[in-house]
Amino acid sequence: MDYGMIGKIEKAKRYAQERDRITFHALDTEFHGDNNNYSMKLTDQGWTCTCPGYKTYGICPHIMALEKLLRPMLKRDPLPYAPGQNVVSDVEKAKRYSTEPERIRFRSFDIAFRGENNTHQTTYNENGWNCNCDFFKSRSVCCHTMALERVLSGMIEVTQQVVE
Repeated sequence: MDYGMIGKIEKAKRYAQERDRITFHALDTEFHGDNNNYSMKLTDQGWTCTCPGYKTYGICPHIMALEKLLRPMLKRDPLPYAPGQNVVSDVEKAKRYSTEPERIRFRSFDIAFRGENNTHQTTYNENGWNCNCDFFKSRSVCCHTMALERVLSGMIEVTQQVVE
């Protein structure tokens, strides 16, 4: 029995419930809307989306849904509504989208994960996971990656399986 791994699994379960430990710095997603697929990104400069609504108003239901789903992990104010935006329709659509996380597929992200002793950088991309914690360096899995797999279930490709 690997007691080190058992401890990390238990910590991951707890961390997944403590989402304020997580801060997204950057992300790249594909969003499956009602009519088309859109690419959404968050960078230091803010949000972007390839949908027509974002191009017109600088905000859209796709971003609004991600802001709702990822709260409190964004640590930034939600985008404000725009003049001329159909706020009622967009809010209703965003609310519905936020209950359908299977519409979202993360391609990559970069986060800070506040652990019990240190803050760790954890990333995800087409090559899988990376975390700068010592446990990940030795096992290619850690409580941070396992917690994020729980939090983002259905929105990421699971690259390792942990038996519970």
